[in-house]
Amino acid sequence: MTKFFADIPKIQFEGPDGTNEFAFKHYNPDEIVMGKRMEDHLRFGIAYWHSFAWPGGDPFGGQTFDRPWFGDTMDLARLKADVAFEMFDILGAPYFCFHDADVRPEGATFAESTDNLNAIVDYFAQKMDAGGPKLLWGTANLFSHRRFMSGAATNPDPDVFAYSAATIKTCLDATMKLGGENYVLWGGREGYETLLNTNMGRERQQAGAMLQMVVDYKHKIGFKGAILIEPKPQEPTKHQYDYDVATVYGFLKDFGLEGEVQMNIEQGHAILAGHSFEHELAVARELGIFGSIDMNRNDYQSGWDTDQFPNNIPEAALAYYEVLRAGGFTTGGTNFDAKLRRQSLDPEDLILAHVGGMDVCAAGLKAAAAMVEDGALEEARNTRYAKWDDSQNAEMLKSDLSSIEARVRRDNINPDPRSGRQERLENLVNRYL
Repeated sequence: MTKFFADIPKIQFEGPDGTNEFAFKHYNPDEIVMGKRMEDHLRFGIAYWHSFAWPGGDPFGGQTFDRPWFGDTMDLARLKADVAFEMFDILGAPYFCFHDADVRPEGATFAESTDNLNAIVDYFAQKMDAGGPKLLWGTANLFSHRRFMSGAATNPDPDVFAYSAATIKTCLDATMKLGGENYVLWGGREGYETLLNTNMGRERQQAGAMLQMVVDYKHKIGFKGAILIEPKPQEPTKHQYDYDVATVYGFLKDFGLEGEVQMNIEQGHAILAGHSFEHELAVARELGIFGSIDMNRNDYQSGWDTDQFPNNIPEAALAYYEVLRAGGFTTGGTNFDAKLRRQSLDPEDLILAHVGGMDVCAAGLKAAAAMVEDGALEEARNTRYAKWDDSQNAEMLKSDLSSIEARVRRDNINPDPRSGRQERLENLVNRYL
């Protein structure tokens, strides 16, 4: 045991009436919701990067956290892993997620970095075999190092493309070795800042080729998990090729990969794209590419990706309503891609941030399940579109403009608008919260 989380108890469920801040109020892993354990619905994962690698900086200031494992040595990487798995145990989290750069020091060469990664993967495996959590997904950090300043797959330098492809391979190998259930591709810098120096067509082709290679390698090694893309608009580049779910779907269709790749959707990224979280989830559900979520929130006044822990139960309820409508998670889950505020320095802050986030998600899930089981919202939605169930109206979608005009004239169609009843439905949703 390390000293970092000394005297912090293992978090247990005590119910909504308790006053113990080191206890769950809503998250009861064994509670049955719609015939399934709550833990199996939510499939919580802890983000290694924000929880253990982030130094507490922001665009206007540097490091505020002073963690005992900060440094570029293998001994400190193992200490970081020790602390991480202690936190996973305190929270009872069933999963965790990581980038390669989160868990191992950067080597002087690609080979040295890979050796460092593989050594830490072996260290993880020992802890997982001893009862630690499972791996929800792995990924490669292809955005932090200066070599990726112009992108990874979309970089104008083929050497960077090659380095990126090799890095993805090693990270997918590591994910498979640890039994990871997904592999995520996050194109943090796959975009451009100005068209003055950008060949957009070439960059899109490079991105498509890279994704095809990833899918081919998945099948070559027999990886059974899902390949996930995490859409991200703007920040840090002016335009991202993976702006939102709809944009990514168009990209997948363009390269014939819509049957191979699913979405990992983040709340904060949805907001940056000008959408709601539930919108992005609904789009993925309708297109058949829903996979997993990164649960966090943005500060709505800041205009950038603040990655705060979720604290809004109504927003969580609408998100999990779409998750449940999609059939729930299969290989995916709820990853807390969230970080402490740079003034929240104490170990207790890190634990309690996750406790609060897990409770918000649990309360949101229960409200969403109640909405699904009651069926009133879907009944209202179905009623609004009921006239389309008439055979003559349904056939109109297969008709032509001339035939439709003739029908309008023949039947003297002159529609009266009907209320969308938005406020009534918002009131309905609030009854479940």
